[in-house]
Amino acid sequence: MAVLALFPGSFDPFTAGHEAILRRVLPLFDKVVVAVGVNSEKHYMFSVEERTNRIRERMSDCPTVEVTSYEGMTIDLCHRLGAKVILRGIRTANDFEYEQTVAAVNRLQDPSIETLLLMADPEHIDISSTLERERLAHAATQTSSQTNE
Repeated sequence: MAVLALFPGSFDPFTAGHEAILRRVLPLFDKVVVAVGVNSEKHYMFSVEERTNRIRERMSDCPTVEVTSYEGMTIDLCHRLGAKVILRGIRTANDFEYEQTVAAVNRLQDPSIETLLLMADPEHIDISSTLERERLAHAATQTSSQTNE
């Protein structure tokens, strides 16, 4: 029986930290589905198509990685795909507290689906999608101002 894991997130954008977590778990599972979440209440820097395409390009050397997008509850996507494990990366104690709460809710909904929390590699502790978006926005502003000079 193939073991499928789900790696959900907004991935806006998919960072080096996300990639490192994903590459670390590949030997543990037959297949890992990176699930790009879509929440109509959130405002994203990149469209869901851009996010999924960027991840596909970055992980193109990994045949056991599939990328999809989804709306709704992560546990429902696990049921649709037959995933038995939810993967989450954590960098800080705050991340741990948040992920512990989400894992408990998921476990109440379906105790047969495990959540696996992986600590970020030390070199990725300071990388977050929020900081990456700020960096990209700043770089775009700099490029724009240099073009206008």
